[in-house]
Amino acid sequence: MKKPINPASALLLTAALVAASSVKARADGVIRHPMGNFPISSAVEVPAGYATIYLAGVGPDPADKAVDTEAQTRSEIKKLATELAGMHLGLGDIVQMHVFLVADPKTGKMDFAGMMKAYREFFGTPTQPNLPARAAFQVTAMALPSMLVEIEAIAVRKP
Repeated sequence: MKKPINPASALLLTAALVAASSVKARADGVIRHPMGNFPISSAVEVPAGYATIYLAGVGPDPADKAVDTEAQTRSEIKKLATELAGMHLGLGDIVQMHVFLVADPKTGKMDFAGMMKAYREFFGTPTQPNLPARAAFQVTAMALPSMLVEIEAIAVRKP
């Protein structure tokens, strides 16, 4: 006769299986918990011993300041990539992003869709599948009147 399964053990086993199927881990041990179909992680777990790099908010290149949110976002993410490359890291090493948006003067509303269009070119792609945990905020103004977007990020380096 088979021994009955303890309900608490069954619950723990089920929870572990669900958790294991809902996380994506990089080979370096960083665990990213997906947020359904939205291209960000709901949470990112960083193992002990990793170096944490705080990237200051960046604005778009001067040539991109006169254009729209999408172009400014693209410009800023490229600047983040360049900064990270100088530290031998890449966009896939970002674990947290904060995106600050102001209303586009043409529409009077923040252009979240434009920001997302540019963001999706760099995150969650076949060549760079890692998704950071991310928040986007609408703010009243930026330091420079021509800026529509500012992005700050946190990256990690494997020991």
